[in-house]
Amino acid sequence: MRLSYKYPIKSIDIFVRRFLKSNKDKEYVSILLSNSNNLSSSRLPREYINYDLIAGVEKLDSIELIKNSFDGLQQFHDQNRDWMFGYLSYDLKNEVENLDSLNTDEMKVHNLEFFIPKYVFLLKGNILEVLTYESKNNVDYLIENLSSCSDSYHQSISLHARESKDKYLQKINKIKEHIQQGEIYEMNYCVEYFAHNVNIDPEALFSKLNSLTRTPFSGFMHIKDNYLLCASPERFLRKTYDQVISQPIKGTIKRGKNNKEDQELIKNLKLSSKDISENIMITDLVRNDLSITANDESVHVDELCKVYTFKNIHQMITTISSKIEKRIIFSDLLKSTFPMGSMTGAPKLRAMKLIEKYEEFKRGIFSGSIGYITPLGDFDFNVVIRSILYNRKSKYLSVGVGGAITINSDPQKEYDECLVKIQPILELLNTSIHDR
Repeated sequence: MRLSYKYPIKSIDIFVRRFLKSNKDKEYVSILLSNSNNLSSSRLPREYINYDLIAGVEKLDSIELIKNSFDGLQQFHDQNRDWMFGYLSYDLKNEVENLDSLNTDEMKVHNLEFFIPKYVFLLKGNILEVLTYESKNNVDYLIENLSSCSDSYHQSISLHARESKDKYLQKINKIKEHIQQGEIYEMNYCVEYFAHNVNIDPEALFSKLNSLTRTPFSGFMHIKDNYLLCASPERFLRKTYDQVISQPIKGTIKRGKNNKEDQELIKNLKLSSKDISENIMITDLVRNDLSITANDESVHVDELCKVYTFKNIHQMITTISSKIEKRIIFSDLLKSTFPMGSMTGAPKLRAMKLIEKYEEFKRGIFSGSIGYITPLGDFDFNVVIRSILYNRKSKYLSVGVGGAITINSDPQKEYDECLVKIQPILELLNTSIHDR
């Protein structure tokens, strides 16, 4: 059983930066941030936030899978009954349905990878709890010797488009033809911007990205050669005892230059028939997914199409909840809801087939999920969007972005919305996009 030690923390922001720097040499690190301590962060109610920070550092054991992944993860958890941190790749879809992923794959990740950490860090308010099998002296030394930190990070990286803007616009029109023919109602189409042969400081880059975005489901993950720097505003799925919630996002608009402009933009988003229809379609899909494991009549839409404000954008978020029987194991819940509807479309299966047909890169961790599982089998997972993926060995950097395409989509506006979503990343990398 893990031992618990508690420490007062004066500044969460300073602690996070020191924590990142101190663990640069560790091959297994996962840090999840809610940014709920910062006034410029999201306005999500506190009830939706588990921790200000939850992290796992160093590996006691790990699992990486490319088949029978959900069952393998459940067995791994049953054998250990411990904390686990890791990712669910979007390409787990190929295990859930008869699908494949044959597009360009530069990141080459597993379908699923989790590790049991040597140290678990839980931060609420200004109290840091450390869970470990180590002695207090070892943990005291660890906390007292966190590295000093710096806010500075300056680097310019040229990003190249996997497909040209003209090709993107043509594809949106082709996707709308599928909608017109009744094959799908909505499809999430994504594109990739990438760079070869780049060297970055992932920890410093994430620290700066987080300060620019302040989103409630941010995360930094380092597993061997792969890094994820995530500024996600979206939760995929949370399980707490028998309670389950999902919070899909559909509907995005930029922040205004002042409060008056902000209020006008919020009003426009709230009244946008296109964004409302996108959100409601995915809400129905999530309700259906949750009903597979839910008690009778326990699936509820707690908030529908509510607009929340983040540091750089406004987002339309719906919250759906359900109750499950105690006999439902966490892997069944994940399997019945993955991949998340906000990153596929509706109907989900046909949308995923068309995604494979039209997209030109293998999504991998992008549009998948990172999170943690507790010893009791509770969990919390985000949606990997607004993120940078980086492989230290190949020196490959990837930024994926997309949006929901409906019959009312304007191709140029969809393209512009993609750039709005990744604007903080473009600013961070001091880059413009090189179109093909």
